Amino acid sequence: MKKKSTGERLETFIYGRNSIEHLHRYALVMPYIENKTVLDIASGEGYGSHLMTTHAAFVTGVDIDAQTVAAAKVKYQKDNLRFLVGSATAIPLEDQSVDVVVSYETIEHHDQHQAMIDEIKRVLKPEGVLIISTPDKLYYTDKRNFNNEFHIKELYKQEFVDLISPKFKNIQLLTQIYCNGNSIIQPEGDSRNVQFFTGDYTWAAPQEIDPLYLVIIASETHFTPHNRSIFNGEIFTEKTWRSHFENSNSYKVGNFIIRPIKFLKNLFQ
Repeated sequence: MKKKSTGERLETFIYGRNSIEHLHRYALVMPYIENKTVLDIASGEGYGSHLMTTHAAFVTGVDIDAQTVAAAKVKYQKDNLRFLVGSATAIPLEDQSVDVVVSYETIEHHDQHQAMIDEIKRVLKPEGVLIISTPDKLYYTDKRNFNNEFHIKELYKQEFVDLISPKFKNIQLLTQIYCNGNSIIQPEGDSRNVQFFTGDYTWAAPQEIDPLYLVIIASETHFTPHNRSIFNGEIFTEKTWRSHFENSNSYKVGNFIIRPIKFLKNLFQ
């Protein structure tokens, strides 16, 4: 039976824009977690925690849903990976026990924002790094007149900065843009230096693309800022089109017609 997405969690059978955006965020974090101890808050299905084990010394994925954690333990088994049940405001780790905390698309799913940041600060080592993302309410919700039923409290850009900056001496604010199968993450303000165009054989014109997501890198100590990066989503775009094609009625009818021919061909080979 084909799996169906609830729309709340990203899973590895999903191919599309959401997948590309999430994977870009995990790609961004790799230079910061090399040989480090990492906490992935709201690890969900577990793909991100598992992906980070290729660079990190050890990764702990924490999620509030016990059934999801149990499934992740079965699906992803590595010596430098574990999954625990816990919440963003009650992290089941000791004080100052991790080098890097990663929290992607988590904070908007509850309204205990200050408690979450306090908990992150508690488990981070003094020289630790936080990398956290959230939708920008202005572009994600207001301008699109869009309502995500799973979001409890979204933040505007300045609210996001004001939440993080009092706890960390150094922060970098990044924005994330999606354009035709590719994700772009760049320092806030740099989008003014990138010109997008669209058109066909009869016209061409500038195109405005709003950054729906915000990413903050924060630490008490110096860290290497992230420059502009692009995630090429070609692999996922191809898989999406292939999935649409294979689920089309024409493909199903054609496959039904040639199935006996394939069977006879295999039988006499």
